[in-house]
Amino acid sequence: VSYDSKKESRRAVELQYLERAGKVKNLERQKRFILQDGFVNNQGEKIRPISYLADYYYEQDGQKVVEDVKSPATRTQVYMLKKKMFQFKYPEIKFIES
Repeated sequence: VSYDSKKESRRAVELQYLERAGKVKNLERQKRFILQDGFVNNQGEKIRPISYLADYYYEQDGQKVVEDVKSPATRTQVYMLKKKMFQFKYPEIKFIES
């Protein structure tokens, strides 16, 4: 398994430890969420869906959690927009940046 950064790799080890200890469950890596469905526009063009790829998804204390490992360089405008869209579409899921 390869990771985008050392920070993301370290967090994976921490989350795996927490899962083994029973502190988190149903840990998934690189889980995709649809933010907007694909569609065909009024000119007949197929428009692809907009999706968000979370670094980690898990449940902790009965709460669903999405966690994204970020550095200042990876907090792009596109990321910030997708984060807002995610929080609007999935209000029941806690969003964490680490």
